[in-house]
Amino acid sequence: MIEVFKTDITCADKAKWLIEQIHQTFTSYKANFDLEDCDRILRVVSSNGNINRSFINWLKNAGCNAEVLTDN
Repeated sequence: MIEVFKTDITCADKAKWLIEQIHQTFTSYKANFDLEDCDRILRVVSSNGNINRSFINWLKNAGCNAEVLTDN
C-alpha cells in the first residue's frame, strides 16, 4: 500500500531525520519526502499492505503535521 501525505516539513535535515525515525519505528515502511512539491509530500510504502492508522499521530509527536492527500 502507498499513502501520500501533505506535510509542513520545509527543512531537508528534518525530513532526513524523520525518514530515519520512520524506518526504525515502522520496519515494514519505506518513506521519502518531496520537499520541492508545494505540499511537501511524504510518500510511505508498506510492504505488509497497510499503513498504521496511528501513523499520523506518530508523525505529529515527531514534530510533523501531516494529512492524507486524496485522489481528486
